[in-house]
Amino acid sequence: MDGKNINNHLYSYLIRLADTSLTMGQRLAEWCGHGPYLEEDVALTNVSLDTIGHANLFYQLAADVKGDGKTVDDLAFLRDVHEYRNPILTELPRGDFGYTMMKQYFIDVFNLLLYKELAHSTYQPLADVAKKALIEVQYHHERSHEWLLRLSLSTEEAKAKMQSALDQLWFYTPELFEINEAIDELIQQNVAADLAEVKSIWQMMVESHLSQCELKLPESGWVATGGLEGEHSEHLGYMLAEMQFLQRAYPGCEW
Repeated sequence: MDGKNINNHLYSYLIRLADTSLTMGQRLAEWCGHGPYLEEDVALTNVSLDTIGHANLFYQLAADVKGDGKTVDDLAFLRDVHEYRNPILTELPRGDFGYTMMKQYFIDVFNLLLYKELAHSTYQPLADVAKKALIEVQYHHERSHEWLLRLSLSTEEAKAKMQSALDQLWFYTPELFEINEAIDELIQQNVAADLAEVKSIWQMMVESHLSQCELKLPESGWVATGGLEGEHSEHLGYMLAEMQFLQRAYPGCEW
């Protein structure tokens, strides 16, 4: 593989990492002022800021690799829906608190395992970002892990809501581990994480914890796919319309 191809593959991979973090962080930001109580409202907002911060770092790496003069803000705010490469799971509406915690738990376990792998990437700038993000992701995982237990083992109403969240979200998770030929080449060069290995450990951890929570995995259902190739749900368009409004109305504006 020549240098141009590896740069294109690496750029696409970094955009996927960035888009996943940005959309997840944006959904969490919607909880600001709506948390179940003040302390949790602040905690959700902090996790959102951490996650958007990870997106910022990945976008910066992507901009550096591409070298076409586009900035982090260009990549985050001036692309259209079909150019985003996040899994559909992260763009789904926030739902109730239990739904958000279930989605957050799935992503937290995924990020925990992913960033541990990326910390050993042969692309040193990516390894450095992964090590930095991993410190915060470990905290995020502890939170969502405990919330799943607390909610699922509390009242019958709370348990029913958590089971409903699991039933709705479970079949969006396989997309997290999808790869294409470009990513496979990055894996072969130890630049990207081996998602087959990540998936194996993710399933073991998640299924064990859901069992502790006394929740049952749904047996079958439609499996989401397409988000990583730019085929998204209707929800992403609405999210981007709100998120990108300021930058599109006032190009180049800064806080």
